[in-house]
Amino acid sequence: MPTLTGLAPDPRQPGYRLVELDRGRFASLPAEALAGLPLRVGDALSDTLFDRLQALADLEAACRAAVRLLATRSRSRADLRRRLVQKQHPPAAADGALARLEARGLLEDRRFAREYAASHALRRGPARLLRDLLAQGVERGTAEEAGDAGDADRGSSRGASASAAAPSATLTAAVAQRLARTPTYSIRKKPASAVPSTAPRVFRPYSRPSDAGNSPRSAPMNARVRTGRVPPMSVVGTSNTSAANANRSATLAPPPNCHAPAAVT
Repeated sequence: MPTLTGLAPDPRQPGYRLVELDRGRFASLPAEALAGLPLRVGDALSDTLFDRLQALADLEAACRAAVRLLATRSRSRADLRRRLVQKQHPPAAADGALARLEARGLLEDRRFAREYAASHALRRGPARLLRDLLAQGVERGTAEEAGDAGDADRGSSRGASASAAAPSATLTAAVAQRLARTPTYSIRKKPASAVPSTAPRVFRPYSRPSDAGNSPRSAPMNARVRTGRVPPMSVVGTSNTSAANANRSATLAPPPNCHAPAAVT
């Protein structure tokens, strides 16, 4: 038989006591549940007393698991019990945990059904809502009541959306008055007649003169730019291309006193 080796207050949970059996932690149990049990440190526990402590420990474990499941999302009573049994909690402990949660106001099928119908009313019809609630263990009367409430919420949501989408009479009159005062050309693209057909040409393409007598090379630069006929670039300092070529040839020619080396015979 196990021996009770420790019974001290739990520093993490006020109102609970840490029960140790054979120098090992057994469970953290409510002090009010242990008040009527004959527990003394150092005494060996009978089978009946040990079974009572085990049932209290199972109840606390199931209650904590149920609170963690409800923290993720709202659930019905039947769905929560099914999940607890799947997690290997004893059925008696699961039922006791559900009764404790209902007493604390943390579990209620009617509230769950209304919340479920309100959150799924826009995506699912009344028949689908009723089928889903029945599948989660909600009673038919509670499920039908929640489905009717979801229908009412769906109608009010659609009415609110339609009223929000429709423009008000004051706004429509103001827009019509503003459009009446606004000239037509300011709210549409400028007509094609307002754009000049031909834009001024700043530079004209170069064209070589047809006759040499009318060559514009001797004309001033300003006159040549105005006519649009700019001659090819010439050597700086000369006005005649042939003279520039002659000067270049003279510059590259060897001096007169230099002679090419005679051929070796």
